[in-house]
Amino acid sequence: MRALNVPAAGEQPRLSDLPVPAPVEGTVLVRVKAAGLNALDNALAAGMMAEMMPHAYPLILGRDAAGVVEAVGAGVDHVAVGDAVIGHMLLVPPIQAGTLAEYALLPAAAVTRKPAGLDFTTAAALPLAATAATAAVDAVEPQPGQTVLVVGAGGGVGSYAVQLLAARGATVVATGTGTAAETSRLTALGATTVVDYTAGPVAEQVRAAYPDGVDALIDLVSYTPDSAPLDAVRKGGKVASTLGAADDEQALAAAGLTGTSVMAAPVREVVAELAEQAAAGTLKVDVTAVLPLDKATDGLATLASGTARGKIVVEIAG
Repeated sequence: MRALNVPAAGEQPRLSDLPVPAPVEGTVLVRVKAAGLNALDNALAAGMMAEMMPHAYPLILGRDAAGVVEAVGAGVDHVAVGDAVIGHMLLVPPIQAGTLAEYALLPAAAVTRKPAGLDFTTAAALPLAATAATAAVDAVEPQPGQTVLVVGAGGGVGSYAVQLLAARGATVVATGTGTAAETSRLTALGATTVVDYTAGPVAEQVRAAYPDGVDALIDLVSYTPDSAPLDAVRKGGKVASTLGAADDEQALAAAGLTGTSVMAAPVREVVAELAEQAAAGTLKVDVTAVLPLDKATDGLATLASGTARGKIVVEIAG
């Protein structure tokens, strides 16, 4: 099978032929139709997580996929050969299997049937980003009428977070590039206010519009509290981060805030519910670029540059 892989530690990803994996107990072999790209793919390609959990090579990139079940391992009874499914490659050591390939061997716990009303390309954009957004929104517990700031709203996770917050009755303040197209896209997703993060400090701009501060912050871009716009949040507010900006309890406490860093949980029960929402049209899957497998590295470069908007999906022929 063709697969985008890192042949050895420190090498650049390349497209090459690798053996089709054989199903084992608790796994599902999927003929991949489409694979969603995530920032995590670049991190794994660069070996940034190698000290946290062992990697094995060749390491196939990609975590999200949609396709058709080719075979199932022992103990799998919730999907069968021929089923159209959505799946995710959970982070279980050793890190080696991926979805940017013609076939992917996925853990059964992260494979669910694809709703008929959802095409493969759209479905592949759901698992990691949508479940990360769900975890972040759940962490700040938005109440109807509260105001929540989403930093990094333009990306894949942000596009879902804005919608999920709006669906709970929150007023959403989203950061964007300030272009008319970006502002229009974010307001269409449910943002009430779009703050141009290139025009000056986000916290100052938010306070100008909301002098009492917002009730909560979801930060999808900052690695430390120092770089997150905590001053935009009122005393007693909540903070959620996908990258560790809410790990420092002392820093948050000094600002009068509480918070937590969240992890996505792309298991089948969570993904299935989001997929049903997407199929029903109540959750928009904001796919902004679709690429063939031999151009997947272009998509990864876009993610690495920080200029990605919405989700990038790779379609795999065959």
